[in-house]
Amino acid sequence: MTATRIRLLREEDWDDVVALEERAYAAGGLSEGREALRSRHRASPTTCFVLEHAGGFGGYLLALPYPLFCCPDLRRADGGPAQESGRGSNLHLHDLAIGERVRGRGMARRMVRHLEETGRAAHYRSVALVSVCGSKAFWTGVGYRTRPEVAPPASYGAEAVYMAKPLGPAADDPALGPSPGADVS
Repeated sequence: MTATRIRLLREEDWDDVVALEERAYAAGGLSEGREALRSRHRASPTTCFVLEHAGGFGGYLLALPYPLFCCPDLRRADGGPAQESGRGSNLHLHDLAIGERVRGRGMARRMVRHLEETGRAAHYRSVALVSVCGSKAFWTGVGYRTRPEVAPPASYGAEAVYMAKPLGPAADDPALGPSPGADVS
């Protein structure tokens, strides 16, 4: 069995993170560059992770506290808006990329579960994200719901979709109840 682990992102990981982010997003015009990525990490180093697989870099996930139904603009190095009530109750899963040699092995799902467990332990009530590059089916499959009432900034591209998932029973957070027009039967 190949050793795989998820750990906190470290300083020595940045070259690998930036290279994978560029490979994953540059063709779609969504690559942010090193400084923007680092600003997401500075905002919440305890919710940014690296996947190690077979002793090498396998991918990364960046998440930061961000108000529900809002998201960072990709054109800005922004660690998140100031929140009056501290860190807030929502984690924004800003970026997830799995390296080419590890894809198709369930690693993206594993990293998402790790973030959700981390969020629950830290008492976050929800995780939200913007689906890009045709990833909506993946996110739906791991429990995220489309929030059509939220329009992501244009920097995410024309097909971007805002999605969210409660980290506890949806009844605990009325804001994350069924999305408008959702079939709840």
